[in-house]
Amino acid sequence: MEITAEQRKKVKGEGFLSNNDMEHFSARIITENGVLTSKQMKNLTLVAEKYGNGQITFTSRLTVELPGIKFEDIEAVKNHVAEDNMNIGGTGSRVRPVVACKGTVCTNGFFDTQEMATEIHNRFYTGYRSVTLPHKFKIAVGGCPNNCVKPDLNDLGIVGQMVPNYNQDKCRGCKKCSIENVCPMNAAKVVNKKLVIDKEICINCGICINKCAFDSIPDGNKGYKVYVGGRWGKKIRMGSPLRKLFTKEEAMDVVEKAILLFKLKGLTGERFASTVDRLGVDEAEKILVSDNIMDRKGEILGIKTKGGATC
Repeated sequence: MEITAEQRKKVKGEGFLSNNDMEHFSARIITENGVLTSKQMKNLTLVAEKYGNGQITFTSRLTVELPGIKFEDIEAVKNHVAEDNMNIGGTGSRVRPVVACKGTVCTNGFFDTQEMATEIHNRFYTGYRSVTLPHKFKIAVGGCPNNCVKPDLNDLGIVGQMVPNYNQDKCRGCKKCSIENVCPMNAAKVVNKKLVIDKEICINCGICINKCAFDSIPDGNKGYKVYVGGRWGKKIRMGSPLRKLFTKEEAMDVVEKAILLFKLKGLTGERFASTVDRLGVDEAEKILVSDNIMDRKGEILGIKTKGGATC
């Protein structure tokens, strides 16, 4: 059957992307945090066999695509995956599906990345689904500075941190310092018989914790580093790190402030990276760290009260 450009645009907005044969489509299945249950995977296997070409593919953002679907089977595919609480979508100039590393189960993870990704999904992917932005907005959650999911190459990235609690009084200035030996960044060095940690170099990876025989670094404090304005693709921009570490609640608020900033200041068709560069990193950070932009949320999103006034 002949499929019009208007029909292709409509189903793309619903998460069905044209295959290169221009006859079939790939259904993009949303994973809230990169996790599907075995029951859901069985469902997708049945869909792939019945309506697709038998393949299940994975995107770089840990969503699932089922290629080879006929246009006339699109509604049937929607209904089938919905039986196991799955949704199809993730396209358009909106908040995109969240990607998270396996910090939940990884020995390097400092926090439950999949839980946070689910919270972000519910609050910003689902909660902001009706909000059209200047361009797509990608969010990534990484459990530690290993950066496996490249948080700093997303519009906004969150990275778990473990800030070492260093007690200089317990340092013996050992000639062969175990902390200096394990530091992957060469941020720790013994100077004048005392260990010195260069905060400008330290990435808060936590490797040094409990490595000192004299207990100079017995533990650490968890925090969240936030990067803004990252972008990969034809034009690459490393995300700019905000200069403070955040609590979980603060990091979640920064996500919302970044979306509001993009909605307010972004130009149609530009990525958030370009918005940050145009405003200047310092100005963008000032807005994201302050609470003022949250006070204008209703105005920015055009939310109206029952009486007609903007709230």
